Amino acid sequence: MPSNPLKVWLLAIRPKTLWAAICPVMIGTAMAYRDGIADFPTALLALSGAVTIQIGTNLANDYFDYKKGADQDTRIGPLRVTQAGLIKPSVVKSAFIFFFFLAALIAALLVARGGWPIAVIGIASIISGILYTAGPRPLGYIGLGEIFVLIFFGPVAVGGTYYVQSLEINPAVILAGLGPGFFSTAILAVNNLRDIDGDRKAGKKTLAVRFGAGFARGEYLFAIISGSLTPVAVYVVSEDYRNSLIALAAIFAAIPVVHTVFIKSDGPSLNRALAKTGGLLFLYSILFSLGWMCENNWIRYLHL
Repeated sequence: MPSNPLKVWLLAIRPKTLWAAICPVMIGTAMAYRDGIADFPTALLALSGAVTIQIGTNLANDYFDYKKGADQDTRIGPLRVTQAGLIKPSVVKSAFIFFFFLAALIAALLVARGGWPIAVIGIASIISGILYTAGPRPLGYIGLGEIFVLIFFGPVAVGGTYYVQSLEINPAVILAGLGPGFFSTAILAVNNLRDIDGDRKAGKKTLAVRFGAGFARGEYLFAIISGSLTPVAVYVVSEDYRNSLIALAAIFAAIPVVHTVFIKSDGPSLNRALAKTGGLLFLYSILFSLGWMCENNWIRYLHL
């Protein structure tokens, strides 16, 4: 176990999960840039708010899973600092309260620009981040985790980032938000597949626990395919933005990861698959953003 305080807090914050917060802001900003309405100081504030909410949610998850007995010594996922005794529960609790408070301050600055829609998004995001594992019926414990992730790490995050810069909304932006939302859902699916036995014993009724490992694997595949094909849906509906179709390449990069998820059931393999799924989210978001911003018609050049 790490003894360095910095390494311990990095374990608690879970840096590898932060792509789920960063990527939607990247896509929303790229879309605003293409439309000539990007505001980069505001985008930086939106990014800071998204990351602080994600960190707060991670710390709250660490604390409440420990309190509810979902994290045990037999856990096969990454180390949890509260359960491992590396940080006192009261300190972890104070930390997630601090990050949610910081997120609220950032949201207040964004509300000054974006008005009540941003206030609604900020409040709902913070409350959902807490209720994901807190309360008598936490979202993550009753099988609603995937819906929460798809909505808040997808259309809400992308649409909110675009809106707070432009003060307007484009239906293509909301639809495009499904891309990172589905990839983040895939991250949760493989996480729940890995933890299925421990969650079942702890009474945590994720979709994997409710419907079995086969369902979780099918859910993972569905999320990867749906996320990868989102640019096609955007192009068909809008009859524009075909440069973003380059993000389809992510589906080919996903093949070996999907193979691992379907044939492996041990913790280390699924931990690697989880990390690689985060990498797929990042790859997809980079390709989509570059394609969206590019003025040259890459698709036309590919046919020359």
